[in-house]
Amino acid sequence: MTDFERIKILTGERDEELVEVVLEDATDWVLAYTGRKKMIPELKKTVRDLAVIAINRMGTEGESSRTGAGESYNFDNAPKRIYDVLNRYRLVRVGGVTYEAEKE
Repeated sequence: MTDFERIKILTGERDEELVEVVLEDATDWVLAYTGRKKMIPELKKTVRDLAVIAINRMGTEGESSRTGAGESYNFDNAPKRIYDVLNRYRLVRVGGVTYEAEKE
């Protein structure tokens, strides 16, 4: 099963173009945050998690919390567990250059 199919199942989203755009944006964000040029298998689930969060939060952009019908919701940028994974695979910059190991 592809990441695209998993996200559609997890969110119930039927708009395939939206899922594709959100998945691409999540991938770009993860690569930028980690300083990588290529996606590594260890980060694929994190990309899916970010895409699911983005789709589920559509319509609540800019809100930090919401209360209604006796329930209260708080919105974080991303859960700490996602940052924990991202930080584990983040590359270090040395002299303004990021070095990424090349697979042989």
